[in-house]
Amino acid sequence: MKAVVFRQFGEPEVLRLEEIDPPKPQSGEVLVRIRAAGVNPVDAYRRAGTHSYRPPLPATPGFDGAGVVERSQAPGLVEGMRVWVSASTSGTYAEYAACPADAVHPLPQGLSFSQGAAVGIPYLTAYRALFVRAKAAPGETVLVHGASGGVGLAALQLARAAGLRVAGTAGTPRGLDLVLREGAHAAFDHSKHGYLDEALDWTKKTGFNVILEMLANVNLAKDLSVVARFGRIAVIGSRGPVEIDPREAMTRDASILGMTLRNATAEEKPRIDAAVQAGLEDGTLKPVVGLELPLAEAAESHRAVMRSGAHGKIVLLA
Repeated sequence: MKAVVFRQFGEPEVLRLEEIDPPKPQSGEVLVRIRAAGVNPVDAYRRAGTHSYRPPLPATPGFDGAGVVERSQAPGLVEGMRVWVSASTSGTYAEYAACPADAVHPLPQGLSFSQGAAVGIPYLTAYRALFVRAKAAPGETVLVHGASGGVGLAALQLARAAGLRVAGTAGTPRGLDLVLREGAHAAFDHSKHGYLDEALDWTKKTGFNVILEMLANVNLAKDLSVVARFGRIAVIGSRGPVEIDPREAMTRDASILGMTLRNATAEEKPRIDAAVQAGLEDGTLKPVVGLELPLAEAAESHRAVMRSGAHGKIVLLA
């Protein structure tokens, strides 16, 4: 089969399309014929060797994907079934992937394979950040930083469906249009000086009950000036250290909550999966694909996923 492989850590150019043997699923795994693979920042960090986990080499990237069940002994997952996957032991940047059975889910009719590949990490992360860590409740006001990207759009859709008032940020006119089109009540240009002042004015100076932070090293100190009393900031992403004034959190009784999907407990996982699956099936959640590339252009996909100006999910077609 064709698969993207990296044999050393480094820049995107270490990703090569190679011909390798298909994976052999172990007990409790399902073999999926991948049609589209989702590209996430974590894939780029692992390829670069800067992630806390360094996979044994050679390795094939990718957790997210969508395709057709090729071989399965798991109840309810029959050969030929269209599915989306949120984890793989062999990597999804390939024509075939071995996936844990509990990470394989039916792909509802009406959603393309590319949309299915855009579900996994973005929607599961957004749900856990919003409702498990930040405990967002109907009627509250939420600010989603980077709302035009994969996780941001997922969070926006989930928050709207749960009855929250949602503001999102983006850095381009195209991104701002997308944020509004996908249901945000307001959108703010984070490339403009003073955009958080505008966002605070939108809340009538009360601040945001929940803030989802995708780039904490840039925004966290400023977030503390616009979070409401008893507000919660869920940190989903950061690319370095940041200096904050703790008194900003003290005066508001505000909470800063670290978040990674990897820490989801055995009790949380099935609940998160079920909530996302329900949203996909009833049409509440509709993944937005911004860029499709062939497997051979995996290096470009990693450059693109780390650039600003996100506009939906990046997927690789297998």
